[in-house]
Amino acid sequence: MDTANQQGRVPDLDIERIRAMIPHRYPFLMIDRVVEIIPDASAVGIKNVSINEPYFAGHFPQRPVMPGVLIIEAMAQTAAVLVMSSLGQEAEGKLVYFMSIDGVRFRRPVVPGDRLELHVEKIQSRANVWKFSGKGIVEGKVAAEATFAAMIR
Repeated sequence: MDTANQQGRVPDLDIERIRAMIPHRYPFLMIDRVVEIIPDASAVGIKNVSINEPYFAGHFPQRPVMPGVLIIEAMAQTAAVLVMSSLGQEAEGKLVYFMSIDGVRFRRPVVPGDRLELHVEKIQSRANVWKFSGKGIVEGKVAAEATFAAMIR
């Protein structure tokens, strides 16, 4: 048995597996892959930022920057995959709604060509309410961070 399995990690999730776990679809599916999940603890999602994203046509055409709210949304989608992975297949397809977003900080722009890593950690869960801390990281540098809570329906 390899080390990842001994530590309770789940194998990487590709886009098809993510689509089975959460209901988001183009143009609002913000994650391309989940490269690490430790159920009931943490996950790392990946967003490959492309100039072909529809929001770049207007945000800002002369200097494209990924909107901060979409970085936070990508964190939340990574957290939703963590929740579904933690709760098991019977939870798949349930909706995960934002309840609060706190302590948001944007540290650097995210631009086309960036590989945005979305690191989320569970802070706590009680019944159907989960709280997370999240960071968006590009090339080892924090681009955004937030604490957020969500309700599973």
